[in-house]
Order: sequence, then structure tokens, then C-alpha cells
Amino acid sequence: MTDIDQDGQEGALALQLGGFRLTTAEIIYHMPDHPGLLQSFVFQQLDKAPDFPRLRRFLDFWAHNLDGKLHSVTVANAKLLTPGSCRHANFLATLH
Repeated sequence: MTDIDQDGQEGALALQLGGFRLTTAEIIYHMPDHPGLLQSFVFQQLDKAPDFPRLRRFLDFWAHNLDGKLHSVTVANAKLLTPGSCRHANFLATLH
């Protein structure tokens, strides 16, 4: 099973059902012209924990193609699809 359909578009629901989670990473990097200054960049995409292949690909691209040297990366992720919850009523009233 692939996560990309015929048009090259990813099916978000299919990805989530396949275990992908919303992943947010704050990337802190050194500004190329002023290495003493740090800048923040936020990456957000559906990715698969705990290996985070998409984030790793992005960070590899960054390290090899962009001038800003990476300082640190903070990662958070959350399931968007969770089992539904059901509550039982303790009280029932009928109005006439």
C-alpha cells in the first residue's frame, strides 16, 4: 500500500489510518550571514513516529542544501484520529 494516490496527492485519512501522526518540529538554526544569531522555523506534516522518515528527509535536505547550520530540533506529535468516546446518561427527563 502506498501513501500517494494516482495524482501524486497524499490521502491524509489513509495516512492517519496507517499510523501517521501530526508532527510538529521547531527547528532552530544559525543565520547564514550572522552565525551568532539563531532563527526559528516550524515544520508540520503527517509523519510516522518514532522514526519520523519525512522529518529526517527534510533535515537531511536542509543539512546538505541550505546555508543555515542546524542548532537544535524539538519534535512533538499527536494522533488526530482517536477512538470515539461514549457516555451513559445518569438522568433522563421528559418534558410535556
